[in-house]
Amino acid sequence: MKTSLITIAYIAASALFILSLGGLSQQETARRGNWYGIIGMVIALVATGAAMNVGGLPVLAAALIPGLIIGAILASRVQMTSMPELVAILHSFVGLAAVLVGFATYLGPHGQMTSAEKNLHLGEIFIGVCIGSITFTGSVIAFLKLRGSLSGKPLMLPARHMINIVMLLVTIGLGVAFFMSPNEATGQWPLLAATVLTGILGIHFILAIGGADMPVVVSMLNSYSGWAASAAGFMLSNDLLIITGALVGSSGAILSYIMCKGMNRSFVSVMLGGFGTEGGTPSSAAGSGPAGEVHSIEAPGAADLLQSAKKIIIIPGYGLAVAQAQHSLAEVCKILKEKGVEVKFAIHPVAGRLPGHMNVLLAEANIPYDIVFEMDEINNEFDGTDVAWVIGANDIVNPSALDDPASPIAGMPVLHVWEARDVIVMKRGMASGYAGVDNPLFYNENTLMLFGDAKKVVDEILTAMRA
Repeated sequence: MKTSLITIAYIAASALFILSLGGLSQQETARRGNWYGIIGMVIALVATGAAMNVGGLPVLAAALIPGLIIGAILASRVQMTSMPELVAILHSFVGLAAVLVGFATYLGPHGQMTSAEKNLHLGEIFIGVCIGSITFTGSVIAFLKLRGSLSGKPLMLPARHMINIVMLLVTIGLGVAFFMSPNEATGQWPLLAATVLTGILGIHFILAIGGADMPVVVSMLNSYSGWAASAAGFMLSNDLLIITGALVGSSGAILSYIMCKGMNRSFVSVMLGGFGTEGGTPSSAAGSGPAGEVHSIEAPGAADLLQSAKKIIIIPGYGLAVAQAQHSLAEVCKILKEKGVEVKFAIHPVAGRLPGHMNVLLAEANIPYDIVFEMDEINNEFDGTDVAWVIGANDIVNPSALDDPASPIAGMPVLHVWEARDVIVMKRGMASGYAGVDNPLFYNENTLMLFGDAKKVVDEILTAMRA
């Protein structure tokens, strides 16, 4: 009876996790999707505790309760701009857990197995530990890059691809030695060596990836953490962990594909690295330089231009998140809508440093979901728009992606803001974006540059409108 109830609970939790992913795919249902996931996880934890011996419950509680407290404190205190690195470090915990589970499963007691069952079990352990090690070290490096502790500039070692291939081949050789080991005492050494080597491989992989590709890296590591969790499920013979890991792994892989498509980059080219700098530096491309005169505007003038418009499309970027200007922006939008101005938001797939970063940012400020549109839904509307208002974005509105075949971002889908009657671009200065290329948009006749911190400038616009 007890086993049947636990199985039913696992099935219910799996269904809730699937519903959670479905809910998170749309802004309108995201909150409900979060609740599905929370309820599913509570059911999974209760069922797992019920399946344990009574003697193991204190150990579970000793691990679970501090984890719940620490997680709740971190999640409540983290700023929206720090969300990408929080996600990255959480991925590292999943990878580390897979490594620890692999060693515990290999060195711990296990029943009698046939030769085929033993080989399958050893394969689960070796693959799970290697995936977990890559996920752990790669996520730590991604965390340090996103936090700014490490430079976002890609590390280009000579013959780096050959180094990766050699490490991969040596890992395979260690796997063969692991399978051929006569007992656990001798088998733990090739397993440990493979863990260290794949950890180094994970570090080298992420160090070689530039700042412009970090949104893809976050979603990729999300996929890796899912496969690591699934591998841990196989090692523990836990069906729910297998299903949950597979859901996370496959959804992360699909999201990585969507992100790569949004940047006109192949997944392989992202993994090979080398695109993007740490951002905030002027373009150094040969022959680059001012393509014309920059036309600037002040906050009161921008307020007048916005209030006289009939249709405005706002393009948020990472600069909006850094300045925490979303709440002031929501107030500006409220005033404009009260004056009968049509206001919409255009979201590029790779805006910010995390998939869906801008959507969450706007939802935090209670901006209505029905005025927030993805790039493909709104790109053809700029031609009939009075003002395109770019806040803290750069590469995603760069026309050289379409006009300059030699540009590093050539072919990347971008928002066609230059087709609007007037364009207001809010930036701290004339620095290039993460791709490190100059933006001709800044020198267009219909572009007005509004320099300053996004929060301060939006507040000034808000004050002018209220006056």
